[in-house]
Amino acid sequence: MKVGIVSYGGYIPRWRIRPQDIASTWGTDGDAISRGLNIRSKSVPYPDEDVITISVEATRNLMKKVQIDPKDIGAIYVGSESHPYAVKPSATVVAEAIEASPNLTAADYEFACKAGTAAIQTCMGMVSSNMIRYGIAVGSDTSQGAPGDPLEYSASAGGAAFLIGMEDVIATINSTISYTTDTPDFWRREGQTYPKHGGRFTGQPAYFKHTLTCAQRLFEEADTKPGDYDYAVFHQPNGKFPVSAGRKLGFSMEQIETGLLVPEIGNTYSGAVLLGLANILDEADPGSRIFMIGYGSGAGSDGFDITVKDEIENIRTNNCPTIMEMVENANFIDYATYAKFRGKIRL
Repeated sequence: MKVGIVSYGGYIPRWRIRPQDIASTWGTDGDAISRGLNIRSKSVPYPDEDVITISVEATRNLMKKVQIDPKDIGAIYVGSESHPYAVKPSATVVAEAIEASPNLTAADYEFACKAGTAAIQTCMGMVSSNMIRYGIAVGSDTSQGAPGDPLEYSASAGGAAFLIGMEDVIATINSTISYTTDTPDFWRREGQTYPKHGGRFTGQPAYFKHTLTCAQRLFEEADTKPGDYDYAVFHQPNGKFPVSAGRKLGFSMEQIETGLLVPEIGNTYSGAVLLGLANILDEADPGSRIFMIGYGSGAGSDGFDITVKDEIENIRTNNCPTIMEMVENANFIDYATYAKFRGKIRL
């Protein structure tokens, strides 16, 4: 039996703000920014939403699709760069919320936007070595952008959770590969409220170098080419980078568009590529093949070659909303409300 995805779930806050409403506060051209980033709106967490609540909702949606005893889950890892506590795990709260057994391993992961894909790889290793029966990997963020900073137009909130195992697999993970270097394109020191970034340096030497190199390594590992895949999903810091990366590799827009959620919800950081994958799984037919490349600043990429199985039909249920239903369930707010929600006004 091959290790793979047994179930999945996601969560996206319903509150949204448009780039134009941010730009009007700072006297910049919102339409130009929206076109330049290919982002029409971004999700905003409500004041009582954080990485823990988003992770819990995504994991609960995952559990609603399967008849799995939570006590059979042997590991829970939550990947994020915006955990609400500097010292206290998010993963233990998720475990408690789904009534998992205390006889499990749990931890929080951090690697900028690819902590969730790293958590999947960890669960894969533990399941395939028979250390655990099932593991849950979560990628979730309520990402930050300083007032007036370019990040403010894209940094959003959301997350996805994946149940990894070898029984009743809905999608096998045929191959996984990683590529990592010390490339400081994005960082936030302890105690700092907002991250800093290397501007244009975050593009070619960081995102594209790691994404494209990891992708080429995955082609070699899986002995495949772009035409062998029905879908391709890449980390999406904006709406242009993943499209550019996909086209450079030889993928068509038709292969890319289903996993591309950033134009409507912004960059959910650790949740971005995983929400894209979840949206693909919502619609993919048995036999479909998926090419996925995550990316995290600092910097590294994780790649996955995935094949959808007949069992996916067994978990399609009305018990929880689809990813696209969450994308479309949008309530728009103005900048003042957004600033209040995100705690940007400080006394």
